Amino acid sequence: MIIMSGTFVMMHGMTGTSAKMEPLAKQLVPKGWDIFCPEGKIPHPTRGGFAWWLRSEDPTEPLQQEALEEVRKSVINVISEIPDGPIIVGGFSQGAAIASAMMEYDIQKRIKGLVLLGTKTVRPDALREILPFLKPRKVVWMHGSKDHLVPINQGIEHIEIFEQADWEVTRLMHEKGHMVNLNQLDELKSAIQNMADS
Repeated sequence: MIIMSGTFVMMHGMTGTSAKMEPLAKQLVPKGWDIFCPEGKIPHPTRGGFAWWLRSEDPTEPLQQEALEEVRKSVINVISEIPDGPIIVGGFSQGAAIASAMMEYDIQKRIKGLVLLGTKTVRPDALREILPFLKPRKVVWMHGSKDHLVPINQGIEHIEIFEQADWEVTRLMHEKGHMVNLNQLDELKSAIQNMADS
């Protein structure tokens, strides 16, 4: 059996860094794959770390034009830094939203799967429009029912866009807040290895 290798791309959330994302990426990376944890370019003005976009309004509201432009620039920056070859892309919160937005770009042809942790879609209409025309991939989704930053209904709206386009989705819900539930790490790891093997 030929083992396919590639790059496991994981992106941090708001106020995160590459260094903060790397320990989780090391726990989840498929066998024989490399890890790449890009870093947002926008310094967070008050809390340190970096963001993929900034906003002052209610985080549950749709993004305004300025924030959407920051999303676009962040996606293009990440794409320019990713090594060649097959990739699995994902992240936590804002980072996972950036991964999902990458489906709108040509790099999507290299994506074997998506890892969407505690996130929502920033461009739901664009995602709904494009997914039915793309080859379905595997997606693993994790969200907490008590998430106060990204309410569970927004997380469900995001993953249902993939399900409605007949993508193969593994749902991992938990009873906690805005976090990665380490009690489900084995299931998460298994779903990601499955993407690499497919």
